[in-house]
Amino acid sequence: MPLTTLVPKANVVPTHCDGPDDAGWTPPLDADGLKYVLERITAWKPLDVGAIFDDLDTAIGNQSPPVATTVPLVERLRGHLASLSDIAVADPKFPPTDVMVQLIERGRPMRKEHIRADRKQTIGLARRLAFVLSDLVEELIEARYIKDDE
Repeated sequence: MPLTTLVPKANVVPTHCDGPDDAGWTPPLDADGLKYVLERITAWKPLDVGAIFDDLDTAIGNQSPPVATTVPLVERLRGHLASLSDIAVADPKFPPTDVMVQLIERGRPMRKEHIRADRKQTIGLARRLAFVLSDLVEELIEARYIKDDE
């Protein structure tokens, strides 16, 4: 195939295009705004429903969580609850159901509750978080806001 067949016959690039040199154009974000967006993108982790179910099993399974993992478990459960709460309210076209709103409101104080030195109280907090989280994840799967890991 000759090279001339790949060259367009008409000028396809407009002679004037809006760009940074155009006096009416301003960038949507300044340097700090772009830095913030970059930090958020690089820190973003995709939702791992399997990890949520693993943590739920650890918190409300047949055995109490090991002593060394109780505090990190509470922190992970709080993170899962925050992520799922954000997902539930993220799209104004699909507002959360009344049940979702109730679960988010029930979980909000637990996300801020102080972790006690007493192991039993920490396990209790983990289990309360896990029950709310379990109900919320099931609601979100049923409403097709998220997909089940299976």
